[in-house]
Parts: sequence; C-alpha cells; structure tokens
Amino acid sequence: MFPRLGRAVTQISKLRSFSSNASPFFSRCAYATVAQADDAPSQNDFPSKSPVNLDKLFWSKPCSLALPKDSPLRIDEPDYQGVRRFILKMLLFYSKQSTSIRGANVIYKRIIAQVDTPAIYDVFNLEKTFKITYSLLVLHMWLVLRRLKQEGKEGVDLGQYVYEIYNHNVEVRVSKAGVNLLLLTWMKELERIFFGNVVAYDTALLPDAKPNDLQIKLWRNIFSDDGTTTPDGTELKAAKAMARYVRREVGSLSLTDKESIFSGNFSFTPLENKASVT
Repeated sequence: MFPRLGRAVTQISKLRSFSSNASPFFSRCAYATVAQADDAPSQNDFPSKSPVNLDKLFWSKPCSLALPKDSPLRIDEPDYQGVRRFILKMLLFYSKQSTSIRGANVIYKRIIAQVDTPAIYDVFNLEKTFKITYSLLVLHMWLVLRRLKQEGKEGVDLGQYVYEIYNHNVEVRVSKAGVNLLLLTWMKELERIFFGNVVAYDTALLPDAKPNDLQIKLWRNIFSDDGTTTPDGTELKAAKAMARYVRREVGSLSLTDKESIFSGNFSFTPLENKASVT
C-alpha cells in the first residue's frame, strides 16, 4: 500500500516522527475552531533491542483502559468556581463544542504517546522510520475512531475533531521537514493511505473475514517495505503478535466507559513491560 510513499520517503529522511464509501468521521470542518495538540518532543531513532518472545504476548483478556481517578496521567476538566466560572461560561468555555475540542486534544495526546514510545518499536522489532511511524499513527487513530463511532452521532462528531487535529499535526510535521512545494501532493497521498488502511482494518474485523486477514493487513501496511514481500519467521511472529495486540485493544476500548473515552482519560495497553519478556 506504500510503493509511491516509499520512493518519496528517501527525499525527506529528516522528517520528525509523529510525536500526527467515505466514513462520516472525515468530512472536513474548519480547523480554525480546533485547538492544536502540542507537538511531542522530538526523539532520535532508537534501534530495536534483542527480540522479545512474541509468542507469549497479548493473550490476556481485554479490560477497560480507563485511567483510575487518582492516576497522575489523568487530564480532568478544570473546575473553576465563582466569578471565574461565570466569566468562562459567558465566553463559552464550557460549551459542548469547547469541551469536545479539549477532549479531542487529550485523545490525540494518548494516541501520540503510544506511537512515540520506544517500547512499541522494541516489542514488534520495528525500525523507527517515517513510513512505520505514520502507519502506527494511522492504526491507533483507527482504533480510537472505531470506538468513538460506537457512541453514535456524538462520537462521530468528536471523531471529526480528533481527525482534524491529527490532520493538522501531520501537515505541520511534513512542512517542518521542508516539504513545502509538494505539500499538497503529499497530504493527498497520506490521506489516501489513511482511508485505505481504515477500510482494510474494518474489513479484517468483519464476521466473515478470515482469521489471518488482520495479520495480513498489518504486515502489508506496517512491516513490509512494498506491501508484497513475504515475511520471514521473525517478521511473521511480529505481525501475528500485533494482530493479537490490535484485537485486544479493540476489545479493551469497547469495555472502556464513554466518559473516559470522550475526556481522553484512558491509556493504551502499556508496552514498556512487554519489551522485557524473553
């Protein structure tokens, strides 16, 4: 799915990692109304550690990903009182749109945190390149948008804000890499890839899909350089492990309550401890 992108990637090797029928999520809305998520700090490429025992990973049952009330990772809505709260209400700080935009920013931060962690590259024995990082970003965007869609129109509307933040973040990062003349072309190509991957993952989870369909889609979109090469033993194990990881995250997100999802107070399954499994 990446032949054209793969050829072009070599021209922008300095690009920073993303620290960034049609679905109803993706109708474009004016980004001027959406607050931009802060850029995550840039990180150097990190080589994979010695391979972990992938056969042991991601067999546990799904569970809620909601953050505990006392978690230091929580980002709760400010609870202003008195005159300050009155003024903020007058300024529509507590309006549904403003609350949704703040929630979407937190949600996107959760996605970036998982994609940026060195552990995800160590666990799945991946090199930190533009193509792989972008593929992981799309995968986790799909996981979140899929969960939001389960909440009906309200979730779809929030998903549009998340998508606009993602889209703006991708555009800024590509632009910062020096791709200005061909920026529009690049964004169109990345958008095409985004939609293609989303459809592929949705199809792989349909009831009539083959058991290994998701594994094949993940291999082509993330592990393979050109989408056609045959994986060796290690890469095949990694693709199978990622398929189990994805299915577990799908189940865990479904078990996560609406309030935690909408506020962004959830966290993907930590992978740091997985990298030490041998």
